[in-house]
Amino acid sequence: MILGKDIAAVSFDGDGTLWDFNKVMRHSLRCVLEELENLDHPAANKLTIEKMISIREKVAEKLKGRTTNLEHIRLEAFQQTLREVGTPDNALARKLNRIYLKHRFEDIELFPDVLPILSELKSGYILGLLSNGNSYPQRCGLEGFFSFVIFSQDYGFEKPDIRLFQMALREAGCSETEMIHIGDSLNTDVLGAHKAGIRSVWLNRKGEKNQTHIIPDYEIRSLTELHKS
Repeated sequence: MILGKDIAAVSFDGDGTLWDFNKVMRHSLRCVLEELENLDHPAANKLTIEKMISIREKVAEKLKGRTTNLEHIRLEAFQQTLREVGTPDNALARKLNRIYLKHRFEDIELFPDVLPILSELKSGYILGLLSNGNSYPQRCGLEGFFSFVIFSQDYGFEKPDIRLFQMALREAGCSETEMIHIGDSLNTDVLGAHKAGIRSVWLNRKGEKNQTHIIPDYEIRSLTELHKS
């Protein structure tokens, strides 16, 4: 059994595991672009969602090692975006950032298997959220499900850093053999869990081929498979 009697705590990744981050991110950027079209049509005409994503990725790479706060990175990305279209305006960047964050959190759609499995597991296991993202439970309709919540941006280092998984063990009050971690990323979730001596579940919703040397203890397509033998 994936969740056998020896398991006391289950930690979950957030983005890509409990909700579709790319979907809500693109939706939020679309809302930003629509607002910019109303405020500065010439500037908006020079942008696409893909270009905005590309600028954000470059900004994140530039700030790597200096900050893990995703809201700060997103704000800097909007500032850079406006500079690149020839209309630098920090006040407007802050406004666009507020619009983005509003939709980023309020419009999250959980995967259909999330609420049923969390509701089922809550009574029998210590549940935790261990994420490199910034969607805190109270922001996305999951308040009350998790006994511990650990976000990398609060500590300055990210998964697969072993320290985050060690924090999860301390918060859960259990040993490495009593915890299992579930996530969609081989490079952050599975690798980080393995480095910490914790069993891992790769949630491979799209059935992608594993092209790495990282081997999860279990692989599933849906959270409903957690009880399979």
